[in-house]
Amino acid sequence: MKQPTSFTVQQLYFNLFGPVQAFSVHHVIDSLSLSKLCSLDRAPLSAYFPTHTGIVWNAAAGSSDNTLVWELRIAQFPVTAEETLAESREREVGVQTPFSHRTAGHVCPHCLCAPARSFEVPGQPVHHGNHCVWKQDLATGEGATEEGGSRDEDSVPRLQARPGCATDGHLVGDRDDSNLYISMKLKAAAEIGINANHIRLPETATEDEVLQRILAVNENPAVHGLIVQLPLDSINPINTEKVTNAVAPEKDVDGLTSINAGKLSRGDLGDCFIPCTPNGCMELISQTGVSVMGKNAVVIGRSKIVGAPMHDLLLWNHATVTTCHSKTLNLAEQVGRADILVVGAGRAEMVKGEWVKEGAVVIDCGINHIPDRSKASGKRVVGDVHYPSAKERAGYITPVPGGVGPMTVAMLMKNTVESAKRFLQTYTPGKWNIMYTKKKPQELQQSKPVAQLAREVGLFSEEVEPYGRSRAKIRLDVLKRMEKQPDGKYVVVTGFTVSRITSTPLGEGKRTTALGLAQALGALLNINAFACVQEPSPGSCFGAMGVAVGGGYSQIIPLEEVSLQPSGQNELISAASRVVMDTIKAHAHYETKLSEKALFDLLVPLREGQRSVSPAQLSRLKKLGIEKSDPLTFTGTDIRRFVRLDIDPETTTDSGSLENEIMAILSLSSSEEEMQQRLAKIVVATNKSGDPVTTEDLNISGPLAMVLKDALKPVLMQTVEGTPVFLHTSPLDDIAHGSPSILADKIALKMVGSKGFVVTESGHGADIGLEKFFNIKCRNSGLQPDVVVMVATVRTLKMHGGAPPVQAGLPLPKEYSQENLEQLERGCCHLRRQVENAQAFGLPVIVAVNKFSSDTDAELELVCGQARQAGAFDAVQCTNWSDGGAGALALAEAVQRAAKLPGSFRFLYDSQIPAADKLRTVAQKMYGVKDIELSPKAKEKLALYTKQGFGNLPVCIAKTHLSLSNDPMMKGAPTNFVLPITDIKANAGAGFLCCLTDLTNTEMDDPMWPCFHGNNLYHDSK
Repeated sequence: MKQPTSFTVQQLYFNLFGPVQAFSVHHVIDSLSLSKLCSLDRAPLSAYFPTHTGIVWNAAAGSSDNTLVWELRIAQFPVTAEETLAESREREVGVQTPFSHRTAGHVCPHCLCAPARSFEVPGQPVHHGNHCVWKQDLATGEGATEEGGSRDEDSVPRLQARPGCATDGHLVGDRDDSNLYISMKLKAAAEIGINANHIRLPETATEDEVLQRILAVNENPAVHGLIVQLPLDSINPINTEKVTNAVAPEKDVDGLTSINAGKLSRGDLGDCFIPCTPNGCMELISQTGVSVMGKNAVVIGRSKIVGAPMHDLLLWNHATVTTCHSKTLNLAEQVGRADILVVGAGRAEMVKGEWVKEGAVVIDCGINHIPDRSKASGKRVVGDVHYPSAKERAGYITPVPGGVGPMTVAMLMKNTVESAKRFLQTYTPGKWNIMYTKKKPQELQQSKPVAQLAREVGLFSEEVEPYGRSRAKIRLDVLKRMEKQPDGKYVVVTGFTVSRITSTPLGEGKRTTALGLAQALGALLNINAFACVQEPSPGSCFGAMGVAVGGGYSQIIPLEEVSLQPSGQNELISAASRVVMDTIKAHAHYETKLSEKALFDLLVPLREGQRSVSPAQLSRLKKLGIEKSDPLTFTGTDIRRFVRLDIDPETTTDSGSLENEIMAILSLSSSEEEMQQRLAKIVVATNKSGDPVTTEDLNISGPLAMVLKDALKPVLMQTVEGTPVFLHTSPLDDIAHGSPSILADKIALKMVGSKGFVVTESGHGADIGLEKFFNIKCRNSGLQPDVVVMVATVRTLKMHGGAPPVQAGLPLPKEYSQENLEQLERGCCHLRRQVENAQAFGLPVIVAVNKFSSDTDAELELVCGQARQAGAFDAVQCTNWSDGGAGALALAEAVQRAAKLPGSFRFLYDSQIPAADKLRTVAQKMYGVKDIELSPKAKEKLALYTKQGFGNLPVCIAKTHLSLSNDPMMKGAPTNFVLPITDIKANAGAGFLCCLTDLTNTEMDDPMWPCFHGNNLYHDSK
């Protein structure tokens, strides 16, 4: 008889649904351009697929050219090991293989080398190779009936194909058959040009571990189809139903979750994924030309994979449907009334030919084995329908093997493509799907759960460590995942920094403006925007300056959590400091009490006849010039030099300075490894020979890194409007460099993407905080800022114009609430100086005038005009305290324009010049001094640090932030004064020299009157 035309599965799919394409998504302005990357029909499948095959659609991020390549990924389900071995034996004895089938043009439908014509019209039989078997394994590895009971080996039904743990191919356990089929799929996928990955879980995997991996795939926007492979071959109990339902419904391309099943049952066919085998059966029926509407349809079987969804599909296509099963009485009578018969009961040849109605459409989904001595395996495959007799009565019938299989694969492909299309409808590459909160006057703003915020900005659950309901610490693994993601626009890369001019003791809204700007960029301009700020300083929460996390409708919430409930980093720093101080004391004590041999035994203990040195001790040996690593070879001199630190007690650091340096190390480190390297360099004292003694010499750099590991993670929170914020590191005192951490900035820059913005802050005034940000932080981070936003206020400039001093906690003098343009104009000399300071780094400067209720329009216009005359890129008024992001919209638009300017960032000084010249350069260019004057103590320290190799470090000048000079009462823009440098400390671990000026006081000059009086904080927070 004439054989029907033979097709590959791809061709079958193309005939039904049109070409399946891989897409390349190009950014063309703000639109997507879909172009054909490749068509699967140019490289046909060439590997044997003896198992149910699922397709995972993946959008894998491409290179920095912003190209996304859409890829199909393959996963599969195992058959029994016995069947695998039997098939192997068949191939060994010379039975024709699927590869030769494909070459010959005869393609088996169930192993993906089948005739695309899956129907057989009676009288036109189709030849199939004897060895070809389409095996769809059960959810359990043992086989189950439609009712869930067990069966003997020969009656194992093969119709409940269940996915295994696959996202690229998940596998739990190490079954030989599963491994074989996975390798086959990977090989076939490679030949087609499909990326297919295999995620393997050990047989010791627990249910929680499996669910966690599924959750990670659910959250991954690069994967759009997920199939869970069964059986889950674990030694631990795993709830299969729970695992299956853990798959996100929008990625459940097998249509097996309860949500998709429920939608199908309700008739929501356009809003769910339909299980592949029933969907394929419907397509086969449609190919016959027989209309389903009004027909009597009988479905034998009620499994979740075939029977139940088949009933629903026929019903919602207007057939009159009867579902039968193994317990149905008068089954032959029911079958005899069927115009359309779909059988999936899992019983070999249970439906006899004489039962079938003349001209009926018969779809046989069964896969069963019956004994056959003529086969090498001793058995052959048959369906649930007795094919030889049924084909004499049926109008159309599917053979087994050779019928439903390729349609199942085609439908899985269709579901996968549909999943990708749905994703594309709402997906914009690099754009967050974030919900912002509208300002609600007079209402307490509620924060959304931090888990929701993390998902909105593209973080995975495994990267987020919740720290209560409203904040979470972010694991540093996210940087590795996003390492190929281009950075956003920001102060340190392509964006902008936020600073302020020297302030009044009350604070003038630097952080409020920073947060308002981020809100305007995100909620109003629809740009990915992140803010990075420092955590509030200990003790600042009840000061007159407020809670140091913004204010009004531009602040971080919940207020009580961020201000009153610390994240733990300060406590960890204090613990690390105590470890160092206690170790110094212990070392000094036992050096006087014990012999060198006893000290050596303590430092390098003998264990099982062996001694070994730690990495820190090995570094100390190299520093001492002892080129040995085996302690058993040390001479007496070696031991003496190794164990004796000979610390000069007069040079020992204090705990306050140590904590300050540790905080700076956290802020300036880009990884855990760098943090440990910096911790090892902390100079805690000088020995009696004048050499530095470090934490590495004390052999505690490793323990310090362990203590501080958790403190290195930025804390994620949100603003009033739902804009994401990183809080990380806090100023322990005024001699810190005073900026949020490099890690917070780097993570945020990756997360916002190339078109996003990250708003960070510098500490204190533009003359000191901004200078340290550039010369210290940017040198360490390798990031280059593009824009400076300088926050100014009318009352600050009035103070610099001669208005009375302000006492924190007391009412403002009347001069600050009354219009005085002459006084204000005199104070603008300070504004001009600070604009020039920022411009010294080659960046455009935008002045943001933070408006207070007492400011008049004339005063605001005067300040903006003076700023533009000074060379500012722009000057805008901001009302974000009262209006939220809307009050900073003009600022955000100005920042957008400035960020497009070509960058010309430059440092203020070369790192190789002498430290004294660095100090002089900063003082003259930033403060306007005539010269600097080093005290004898400062000169001595500087000579010592230069000898010790620290002369090339950047300088961090600690002076008052209330004036350009070292005198807080000297306002305006003083010039031609001498800046006295009284002391210098080497923060070798942090990587800068801290230089104290004459009047620098790291403690508060006057106590601030607390702001909690008259407020019921506990009641308000409930």
